[in-house]
Amino acid sequence: MTTVIKPRRQLGFFDAVMLVMGGIVGAGIFANPSAVAHHVHTPFLILGVWVLGGLLAMCGAFIWAELATRLPAAAGGQYVYLREAYHPAIAFVYGWGLLLVTQTGGMAAVAVIFASYFRALTGAAWNESATAAAVLLALTGINCLGARAGSNVQSALMLLKIGAISALVLIGFAVGHSAAAGFKSETVLGQPVSFDLLKSIGAAMVPVAFAYGGWQTATFVAGEMRDARRDLSRGLLIGVAGVVALYLAVNLACLFVLGPTGLDATTTPASDVMRIALGERGARWIAFAIAVSTLGFLSQSMLTAPRVYYAMAHDRLLLKSVGKLSQRSGAPVVAIILQGVAALVIACSGTYGEILNFEMTVDSIFFGMTAVSLFILRRRQIGSDACVYRVPGHPFTTLLFVLSCVGILGSAIVTAPANSAIALCIMLSGVPVYWCWRRFRRENS
Repeated sequence: MTTVIKPRRQLGFFDAVMLVMGGIVGAGIFANPSAVAHHVHTPFLILGVWVLGGLLAMCGAFIWAELATRLPAAAGGQYVYLREAYHPAIAFVYGWGLLLVTQTGGMAAVAVIFASYFRALTGAAWNESATAAAVLLALTGINCLGARAGSNVQSALMLLKIGAISALVLIGFAVGHSAAAGFKSETVLGQPVSFDLLKSIGAAMVPVAFAYGGWQTATFVAGEMRDARRDLSRGLLIGVAGVVALYLAVNLACLFVLGPTGLDATTTPASDVMRIALGERGARWIAFAIAVSTLGFLSQSMLTAPRVYYAMAHDRLLLKSVGKLSQRSGAPVVAIILQGVAALVIACSGTYGEILNFEMTVDSIFFGMTAVSLFILRRRQIGSDACVYRVPGHPFTTLLFVLSCVGILGSAIVTAPANSAIALCIMLSGVPVYWCWRRFRRENS
């Protein structure tokens, strides 16, 4: 008789908070403040865009928190929400895009960023692709040991990231104290509202949305939470709120030291702040912090995303072997290896930059569709009897989030139409793949 192995429920509230924050905070916050300043040029607008992005992220956290309470035991999280609200084909296309564009492409790009900083810090004459491959293989191996091992590594790296960002903020405030008066005098809007201004704000929201994205990946491990209904929903809210506070503090520190003009003129604001404060030693220190931050993001991605492929295999949308759990660790080892190999191939192919550029096109579509799924699940009363959390201000706050996704999608298409078209084609290619796979399964069942 074959023993049925089920996911081990071994993650708690602290793990949920660390997973949420780790899925959001990568290398972007160390560079994206300047990307925003390239589009909007006053402190009021720069901070305003980050505040707006934080409010939208909190709206998303509220929505995902309710979804987590309605389907608390759902391994795969967002994949399951889409499957239950719409159709397995929609959920498959989401997983398809996750594997080929959003998650794997982002991991490949971040792995190469880590490799570049690792080489600069150590002076090692290793090829960057080889270093990226090595770190992806190492994290694949760690996560094959189980969710507990992967979560412990991810939590430790997230705490290091929080410490590094806090140090950057404190040093920035101390060094920029004498520039505070000039900063305060510039914190007015300073320009009339016009179509060009709204277009600039929309363009600035794309890197902001990218920097705030990632909280949803914590829902992928819902099947391994001890009490997903309580811990995952609270972890989403506290984790996103913590990241919003960190991001606003970083932007304030950068503005205090560099000012809006200096922030616009650089592509490495965090390094510039630390170089002004501590010289080249400070620049090397922040390079180490960025390397740790990228490593933490990779660890979180390697832990969470394979749970989607595991859920897809259980729905018979991928090979049965992808849905098998290790008897020893309880981890979906084949799914983890699949994710690691896919990221490794993209990291070594040199195409990771393009994939990262059009990631927001696909993400925005599924963010909006997942938010709309809340209306559908409420109407069907799925999980309503046991639901312990409801989105405040629904339906208005949920509609605001949906509309913001539409706006960000439009901005991404206008800003980079060619990349957006490629992203949409890759995503939509999942539709014929789904129907061909279903037909193959019927003919061979």
